[in-house]
Amino acid sequence: MSTFKRAPQHGAVPKPSILSTLRATSMIETKTILPAEILVSILDYLPVPDQLRFARTSKRMCEMVYDDTRWIARLKSMGCWNELEARTRFEEAMKRKREAAARPNANGAPHPIAARQASTTIFDAALEEERRKTQESKALQAQESRIDGFETLSLKPSQSKSPYEDPAALLEVLKNVRSIRGHARQEYGKVYGALAPFYFDLARAKSHTEPIVFTVFRDPERQAQMLSNLQTFSKSDWAQGFLQRETKLINMMTIFESAVLREFEQGYEFWDVDGRMRRYAHILHTLNGGTAAMDLFIQKHPMLNDRGILGNPMDCINQAPQDSITLEPSRAFFELLIKKVNEQGDVISRIFPQPAAVFWAFVDKVREEIVMEYVTPLLDECHERHMSSYLKAVSGLFEQCMQFVRSLVPPKGSERSLEDNAKDIALRVFEPHLDLYLQEELESFTKYAEREVDNWEQKLSEQEATVESFYMGNFNRQADKNDFLSSFKKVVMMPVTVLPFGTSKPASTSASNRDSTLRPSKTGTPVPSRPQTPGLGDSERSGSPLPSEAPNDELKAKAALMANRLEGIRGLFSIELALNLVHAAKESLGRAAKFVTLGGQAGEEAREQCEAMFVVLVKILGQTHVKNGFTKAVDHLSRYNPREISDHSQTGVAPLVMFIELVNVGDIISQMIDVFYEQQLAAPKIADRNDFLDPAGLAKKKFEQMLDENVAAGLNKGIDVLMDEVEYLCATTQLPTDFNPSPSSQEVGISKDTDIGPTTTAKRVTELVASHTKMLTGSTEKTMLDVFNSEVGLRLFTAVCKHIKRQRISTEGAVKLIADMTMYFEYIRTLKNPDLLAYFKALRELSQIYLIDARHAKEMATIIADGDRFGGIFRAEEVYEFAERRADWYQVKRDVERAMYGLECRVM
Repeated sequence: MSTFKRAPQHGAVPKPSILSTLRATSMIETKTILPAEILVSILDYLPVPDQLRFARTSKRMCEMVYDDTRWIARLKSMGCWNELEARTRFEEAMKRKREAAARPNANGAPHPIAARQASTTIFDAALEEERRKTQESKALQAQESRIDGFETLSLKPSQSKSPYEDPAALLEVLKNVRSIRGHARQEYGKVYGALAPFYFDLARAKSHTEPIVFTVFRDPERQAQMLSNLQTFSKSDWAQGFLQRETKLINMMTIFESAVLREFEQGYEFWDVDGRMRRYAHILHTLNGGTAAMDLFIQKHPMLNDRGILGNPMDCINQAPQDSITLEPSRAFFELLIKKVNEQGDVISRIFPQPAAVFWAFVDKVREEIVMEYVTPLLDECHERHMSSYLKAVSGLFEQCMQFVRSLVPPKGSERSLEDNAKDIALRVFEPHLDLYLQEELESFTKYAEREVDNWEQKLSEQEATVESFYMGNFNRQADKNDFLSSFKKVVMMPVTVLPFGTSKPASTSASNRDSTLRPSKTGTPVPSRPQTPGLGDSERSGSPLPSEAPNDELKAKAALMANRLEGIRGLFSIELALNLVHAAKESLGRAAKFVTLGGQAGEEAREQCEAMFVVLVKILGQTHVKNGFTKAVDHLSRYNPREISDHSQTGVAPLVMFIELVNVGDIISQMIDVFYEQQLAAPKIADRNDFLDPAGLAKKKFEQMLDENVAAGLNKGIDVLMDEVEYLCATTQLPTDFNPSPSSQEVGISKDTDIGPTTTAKRVTELVASHTKMLTGSTEKTMLDVFNSEVGLRLFTAVCKHIKRQRISTEGAVKLIADMTMYFEYIRTLKNPDLLAYFKALRELSQIYLIDARHAKEMATIIADGDRFGGIFRAEEVYEFAERRADWYQVKRDVERAMYGLECRVM
């Protein structure tokens, strides 16, 4: 320890004691009056130099001013800060720091600084001295190169020239800004040092000749670049008076833009494409995007003033037949327009630095000035003249307009695809006409469909009236003759003013009706007796002509009229009419569906209108045409009486066969509707088949439900007709000797009649029923077919049971009965219905009670009383009723009842 002592100084003032100093000390409040949040807001509105002066007041204020977020906000306002780049730089810096800390030196020893830090106990004087000297040298260098973190106008450390000697560096200052966290103040300082002198000098200028920016930069390209940089820099100026400075800058830029635009216009007048037009278009683009040059180029383009050479829209009407239109002139118009626009696209690419935007702006102007002026008058004229021409014109012109845009060759760099531009331009052209067109399209199709169906119904009614007048005309006149006396009395009692020959009008009317009935048509062919039957060829359309003479017998006339009506069932609705309506709907929907591709509200409206057309088609074709046809067919079936038909040799009941043909026609129409829905609505995604609330899907399901209900109602009535025919065959063709041969025939019948198969009646009944059940296979749904077969089987079972109870069956005739029941059983087996098969199996077992000899009455009684033998189908009482139809029943009755009930009949 040193023993040096300072020598006392004579004459020095003695130091006061520390206690007196503490007593004289007073506490001063160091807390700021304003909160930090308000100070931060105030700093935002201070000029940058004032903020740097403010930072020198205290350490806390310096931290507030030097906060990195403050300068990042200014860089963001100019669009010079990239957050992704800043994050990437920060992560790379942290990665390098971790790698440097973990990297050993060349000898494998740890990093020297880390080693020294590990060996230092309290402090190392040498290390601290070295660190202090290093910090002082760095601070001295920083003080020479920057003032409060803001670099001087020298942009590079090695640059010795003044920025006025190399002003090109000032033009690139915004592009050289880096996004580094913690260095935003330094980066903004570079921008401020480069642009602030020009910015404030321009704000102080009195005229456009004073700003130094026009002195430093002589060529207009650099002047435009610098003015653009100053406009960007002005966005970070938040200090007081920034609005006045920004207004001054905008005014100066407007003066400069006007001067450049005059030069561009002079080049435009001389069509100096690669010279002045190109140069000054690029200058204006550098200044503010070049909107003024683009507008001038489009507004003064000569193609917009020579629209007449492209074509006259009225040629589409004048060159077509009356009430028609041809789109050949419009096609030529669009082809010529495509050629001219593509030529201008090449010119635009040579002039403008961003030709894609200019090209599509030019196309939009062509759309407004040329295309719409061509389309609108043509559509208005077509709408006034003829509706079908209007509908074709709208759809055709829309497709040509879309093709026009798709055929363009735009310059590279378009932000949107060619298809999107085509949809946008076509929508703007046809949007004023779209609502009216869609409404007219729907109304036109609706009127056409209603007119076609009404014509069909009227034709059907006229033919029915004609046929009825032909067959019943004679008997109406006979009734008039028989009622002559009463008619004469009425005439006598009339007033005198009434002419006495007025009663002859009905006769003459009926005669005229008959004459008109027999009068041939204009083509020389007689009027058909029923509507044209649906078919694919013309040969199938002609119906059977009326006979040359009407029947004289009223019963025959009614029978012929009923036969004609039943025959006309198959023509109650037509495949041809349905096909015509489907084709018309396809044509209308195809035209309207083109607008669905537009998307948005217009596309949705077009899609809804397409669904509305399908709903109208299904409604008119189903509710008006098909449903009315089925209603009339069921009414005709209800009038059928097999006893009025003389010919029963056919294998099918004529009205039921025709009704099943009508069902087949209805099934074909349903398939047409289904195919139309899948191809025209579901495939192009106009309708969603998975949406249970979709109007088109609901209409289709409603049509199918209506068809099923009417088919079911008709088949129910058809089953009644079929069973009437079955009962008629059983009653008229079953001989009494089939099941109960006479004794004389029994003696010699063994050699003559060796056939033990089913009777003719059973064969005809089986063929009749089988022919009708087979007709429905493939034309109706499986569920409905199963229900129909079940109902037919049960009704046939009931008819056979009634038929058996009307017969007398002997033991010898039981063989025939068993053969008949076996035949019915085999037929029912083909229907593949186990529940129905059980009925006929029980019926086959039941027929065996007639084969039991009279001597075995007790065994017969056992079979009758055995309910399990018949599977629960027949009760014992019902089997007993069948047993009563035995030919020898009165001989075995006592023994059977005695065995069944244990009764003994005694005579008192």
